[in-house]
Amino acid sequence: MGKTYEHIDGRLRTFIEEQHIFFAATAPLDGDGTVNLSPKGVSGSFAVIDEQTVAYLDFAGSNAETVAHLRENGRITLMWCAFQGPPNIVRVHGRGEPVFRDDPRFRDLLRHFPGVDPTLHGLRAVIVVTAELIRDTCGYAVPFMTYDEDRDLHAKRFARDDDVSLSEYFEKKEHVARSIDGLPGLPLPLPVLPSAPRSTDGAGETVVGTT
Repeated sequence: MGKTYEHIDGRLRTFIEEQHIFFAATAPLDGDGTVNLSPKGVSGSFAVIDEQTVAYLDFAGSNAETVAHLRENGRITLMWCAFQGPPNIVRVHGRGEPVFRDDPRFRDLLRHFPGVDPTLHGLRAVIVVTAELIRDTCGYAVPFMTYDEDRDLHAKRFARDDDVSLSEYFEKKEHVARSIDGLPGLPLPLPVLPSAPRSTDGAGETVVGTT
């Protein structure tokens, strides 16, 4: 039987933070529009902001369906599956927003992703999701699968780009500035990536975040 949660905390938070992959589902308002489902799997690119808010890094790619759908209507569902250990599926249904590079909030949001260097992956935006419904289900039919390691192909591909060449790459792609259904996607030209935020650790040392 599924259970509904009021907050993302305790064992629920631990579970979703331990998973190596999650899925993001969005759709346009048009009933004939294209539903989108995307896997997200770069280690360190997901963060729990607080008990009702999560966020993940939106990297370079050939499409921007999630961004386009969120700009239109904000609806999003995130899903995690247990591929090891006890069976479990967790879904966070909520409202999402793409926070772009030129947004005043962008740089502060990067503090939540200290283990990811955005210059290696062509960071486009931070997707912030406010939970409206949090549920888990059994996941009895999800198979056991083991995690080996992250692929390095994405970082190798986009580490070659600077802000200008990355923007040019997006401008050449058919479904980045516009979705498959013609909705506004990633705003172009791409703004310059802000410098990494600086924070102070517990020993009083200044730490430069690499996000």
